[in-house]
Amino acid sequence: MQLNYPGIGFTEDGRVPEGYPCVVREAYLGEGRDVYLRVARGILGWELQRRAGLRVRADAAVATPGARVVSGFGVGPFRLDAPCEVVWVHHPAASEGAQSAGFGYGTLPGHPARGEEAFEVAIDAAGTVVLKITAFSRPANWFYAAGTLATRAAQRYVTSRYIEGARTLAAGES
Repeated sequence: MQLNYPGIGFTEDGRVPEGYPCVVREAYLGEGRDVYLRVARGILGWELQRRAGLRVRADAAVATPGARVVSGFGVGPFRLDAPCEVVWVHHPAASEGAQSAGFGYGTLPGHPARGEEAFEVAIDAAGTVVLKITAFSRPANWFYAAGTLATRAAQRYVTSRYIEGARTLAAGES
């Protein structure tokens, strides 16, 4: 199975392939390096997906380029699995100061969409910590295209759950 969309890695620098709608959401998470590092560890260790209510099966404990991950939601035979591959990763720098950490992953065959999604936490020079989620995608086939409104609503819902999960990570909640 190979990545199935144009613009592989584009979320790393904010580019979007032509014809792909893009969503960017940012959320303030708090202040300080401790908050930044907690959220960065949670993003890189798949905890953000778990806190969003997704079941996560990954072939690596932390996001690394080439790692495969299948996240899914639903129950029993009504579970929708979404296979992806990590295409880029940024780890927290050992030094203080402005930086970001996170990863981007792209869709594989079997995913209901074709595109890429990125999860980054950034800290600025003043210590403000912000989550940024960037995604560009199109439906993978006619079936999902027929439900575009429902698909976009589901994407908005899951994104809001990612933000809530990041807030619990920032607060140090288990």
